[in-house]
Amino acid sequence: MKKIMALYKQYREVIVYLIVGVMTTIVSWAAYALIKLVLNVEDPIQMGVAVVVRWTAGVVFAYFTNRAFVFQSKNPNMLKEALSFTSSRLVTLGLELIIMNILPFVFHVNDWIATFIAAVVVTVTNYVLSKFIVFRKKKNEDGSDGKERDNA
Repeated sequence: MKKIMALYKQYREVIVYLIVGVMTTIVSWAAYALIKLVLNVEDPIQMGVAVVVRWTAGVVFAYFTNRAFVFQSKNPNMLKEALSFTSSRLVTLGLELIIMNILPFVFHVNDWIATFIAAVVVTVTNYVLSKFIVFRKKKNEDGSDGKERDNA
């Protein structure tokens, strides 16, 4: 049990990110399933609208859960942080739109399979952008990384 707890402590951020990522994916895909009830995703323009709706639902959910649970941000300037988060997600939205237009319409991949592939690529890219840009810890004047260390 101690080994498991030590591994969890060592990889907490990645583990929690993956859990939050699964929850974000569920929120996003639920939004996509609902939007498919009213849009024809066989049409490239309507597919684009569906992806944007799915993306928006995911970004709103992801910002708050990443801030609170993954990166445990204490940044008092939530607006600036949220704008940075949204900007990074716009980059991956572009990536997702490219994937969702190439796979179904060029390679004739089922839209749900394309959605899964896009989710994997986007999740990895989002983690890198969040960790190193959006929620990065500021360096203190003493050169430390700003994290409080547990010396136990």
